[in-house]
Amino acid sequence: MPISETQIENGTFRVTRWELEPGDTIPAHVHEHEYVVVPLTEGTLWATATDGTETAVELSIGISYARPAGASRTVENRGTAWIMFVEIETLS
Repeated sequence: MPISETQIENGTFRVTRWELEPGDTIPAHVHEHEYVVVPLTEGTLWATATDGTETAVELSIGISYARPAGASRTVENRGTAWIMFVEIETLS
């Protein structure tokens, strides 16, 4: 089961640290806000969209990426090592 810890939620931002061990899946969800992901480890996450399309998301430590609001997906760690990242959502 993925571990998530909300570190900041102040009306402007929500900052959540995520940890996924091998085989963990973040269930289907929709991002209501734009967000940025800051990887803390290297690895590959598999994102599956609601239409079944799969995308390999390659993570490199400290190399951030952004996604728009409305993104809908399931996220899975199919690798052999833990994956950790910080997700920063804009709430305003």
